[in-house]
Amino acid sequence: MKVLIVHNFHRSGSASGDDQVFRHESALLEAEGVTVLRYSVKNDSFDQQNGLGKMFSALSMFWSWKAYREIRNICKTEKPDVVHIHTFFPLLSPSVFVAAHRSSAKVVQTLHDTRYVCPNATSMRDAELCNACADGKYFRMCKYKCFKGSRLQSLIVACIFKIHRLLRIFYKDIDTYVCLNDVQMELLEQAGFDRNKMIKKYNSVSQPVPIETSLPDLPERFVVYYGRIGEEKGMDILLNVWKRLPEIPLVVMGDGPLAEDFQKFMKSNQMTNVQYLGYTPHDKCIAIVQKAEFVVFPSVWYEGCSMVIIESFSLKKPVVATDIGFMKEAIQSGYNGLKCRRKDVADFTAKIRYLWEHPQEAKEIGENAYRDFQKNYTEEADVRKLLEIYER
Repeated sequence: MKVLIVHNFHRSGSASGDDQVFRHESALLEAEGVTVLRYSVKNDSFDQQNGLGKMFSALSMFWSWKAYREIRNICKTEKPDVVHIHTFFPLLSPSVFVAAHRSSAKVVQTLHDTRYVCPNATSMRDAELCNACADGKYFRMCKYKCFKGSRLQSLIVACIFKIHRLLRIFYKDIDTYVCLNDVQMELLEQAGFDRNKMIKKYNSVSQPVPIETSLPDLPERFVVYYGRIGEEKGMDILLNVWKRLPEIPLVVMGDGPLAEDFQKFMKSNQMTNVQYLGYTPHDKCIAIVQKAEFVVFPSVWYEGCSMVIIESFSLKKPVVATDIGFMKEAIQSGYNGLKCRRKDVADFTAKIRYLWEHPQEAKEIGENAYRDFQKNYTEEADVRKLLEIYER
């Protein structure tokens, strides 16, 4: 079998889940003997252009003739059985779907976010969940400045998705949608997508191995948060919870747009029980998580198939998380973690304190989490499901 895998990378230094999945699944398929071709672009290329170049790149977000020609040429020369597209926005454009479909290849897309329901991909507005644009009336984005706080940029994105929705490219030029959770499938169906084309497949992480690496000075016992330091990850919830938990040490790893605000809040509130390590290389990050009591994950948006959750499970760590999106189906309260109501500081505080005060129970829950990892999130399960999708 021959598969062409297509992806639009985020900027260098990003630890985005879709970037990780593109690399990880490509390697898994090659290890199974599949011939894997790769075609990718990186958002850095946009940053490096001058003003005129950025203008043309912005126009190509509607339709990239370059990506269209190159996908067509690869398909003509290599004749892949399947073209598997991960992220196409912003630089590849919807032209990649048409190019692949016109080349007689079967087209698969992994939906890493809710962009077909919300062109902003977050399903959030003013820190609240919002799926209003599922009806295709995308120009309301301009009123609320949904895309990067700009009416102009929101107009451009709204036009892109409106045009291609009218052309039905996202409906007719994709044979299979790989969804990451049940909520995502329900939202897509409400937006008019064919449920028969949807297949659910979880992400995976490699089997954990002991890691030898130097670590910073850490408390004897601590809870850990790791991931993006952004609004959608519930950073304000995390900080307000830990204001109420001065007796529990928290170690935070990650970077993002709210990193500076996060540190200012810690300083102004004299939160000496919170240790912020910033960006932490993956091996060191995993070694620190291995030493933690459990992981806290107060995300306020629809996670796809959170790498943090399944990685924590692989390390035998319970997760205290919000009861929405992927977490709603992945976490069984009292079995492999604890679920909390979205943005409910009191609920998070109570459940974190309970788990902290019952370390033996936390350890047992961690063992269950590992059993869940072995059942659902191993590389073997992942590649087996991928091959089933391609054969289908």
